[in-house]
Amino acid sequence: MKAGDELEPLTIPITRTLIVSGAIASRDYQDVHHDAELAHQKGSPDIFMNILTTNGLVGRYITDHFGPDAVLRKVAIRLGAPNYPGDTMVLSGTIAEVEGDTAQVKVVGRNGIGSHVTGTVTVTVPEGSAA
Repeated sequence: MKAGDELEPLTIPITRTLIVSGAIASRDYQDVHHDAELAHQKGSPDIFMNILTTNGLVGRYITDHFGPDAVLRKVAIRLGAPNYPGDTMVLSGTIAEVEGDTAQVKVVGRNGIGSHVTGTVTVTVPEGSAA
């Protein structure tokens, strides 16, 4: 693990089920995350993914790469273009810096509209873990 290393991209199909189940799992019952009619009335073309689901997917991306012993120390993300059903998000990452067993990873998730999520994840990878 060294600065400049790129993580293998992760492609995630954005399905209606993923959006709704993520909202339910995170107890985010705002109608724009599960009711297309009400989302339309509020000016959205469809339901869209909530930030908590995105946060979980970013965490999954990092732990899939660094292994089950990796510990997420900090996840700082910002949302951009919405994730709508039928699109695909591709997460990519680059290790920005490494100090001992801890790395800062710059993460971007892009969909058909643009960047859905950008941010930095601080992760600790215990010595001897797969990374």
